[in-house]
Amino acid sequence: MALAGPPGGAGWTWRPVARDALLARAFHSCTELRGRFYVVGGLPGGGASEPSGDTVLFDPAAGQAVRGAGDGPRRSHHDAAPVGGRWLCVVGGWDGSRRLATVAALDAERGAWEAWSAAPGSRPPAGLSSHTCTRVSDRELRVAGREGGTRTQRRCGSIFTLRLDPGARTYCYKEEGCRTASRSGHCAALLPAPGPRPGHQLLLFGGCSSPEPEVAGHWSLGKIKEEPPAALHLTEQLARLVSKGQGARQGPRGLRHHSCSVVGPFAVLFGGETLTRARDTICNDLYIYDTRKSPPLWFHFPCADRGLKRVGHRTCLWNDQLYLVGGFGEDGRTPSPQVCILDLFI
Repeated sequence: MALAGPPGGAGWTWRPVARDALLARAFHSCTELRGRFYVVGGLPGGGASEPSGDTVLFDPAAGQAVRGAGDGPRRSHHDAAPVGGRWLCVVGGWDGSRRLATVAALDAERGAWEAWSAAPGSRPPAGLSSHTCTRVSDRELRVAGREGGTRTQRRCGSIFTLRLDPGARTYCYKEEGCRTASRSGHCAALLPAPGPRPGHQLLLFGGCSSPEPEVAGHWSLGKIKEEPPAALHLTEQLARLVSKGQGARQGPRGLRHHSCSVVGPFAVLFGGETLTRARDTICNDLYIYDTRKSPPLWFHFPCADRGLKRVGHRTCLWNDQLYLVGGFGEDGRTPSPQVCILDLFI
């Protein structure tokens, strides 16, 4: 694949490391749990109206994919998060006929799906699709997106705290008091908060015409459990890459169905679909949001390789590497069976 990036010797590409038809899908979830990538649901091809109900386990160390537990939830445009180091919780999504807000959980220890039930007092949204679900603590997720039923969605975004009880196999939604702009197909990143209020903030990127990120939660210092640094070498490489670029205050405008992974103080966004033009809407650009200074800066690294265009894909961080899994290609209809690793050349 062609090298992408600015002049001066710095660049990047996605290097293929595996290929399997089991992984060819888009608008799926891909979550690292116990050293495996759990790929759940999604659409098998452009024009498909029925989401897949299968689960595929990809072993990044061996580069092999195998079909996992059967009878999984038929979902696309959903999100998922690991809970307690054992469960994979799939939240909301489209089942082929309507938007849902239910939670299905895969017990990775037993290799079996479980249908969890709403706890007394839970106030779930009407339905969710193309939303985000971010792990805040071991039993708490922050959900952000537009509520909707079968055909319509609200003109504003809602924020929910979703508390999970693995022992009781229950979940409980609580709507937060604040609203967001109407976003769909956005991404979310829990990042260090710069400026006079140190701590962490949950930022929403894209999913609407605005280039500005939006705060969907703020936690003071010590409220979010600090995880050990997971990708020291990749963080160092990203720092060197942005040192070769030109930072900007504004990010991409009108981007949706892109991927986003947090690597240290950086949010790494890739691909997606732009709302700013009528043709050639699938993108292959790399954006890095750098929170090390206040105000944070955006760095844009374009790409000329049309074979790297992706939408409805996922990125996943493991063993100091960022992986790209699935998604539709340039035509917006053909799913990619590849797994790639982000290579940076500084």
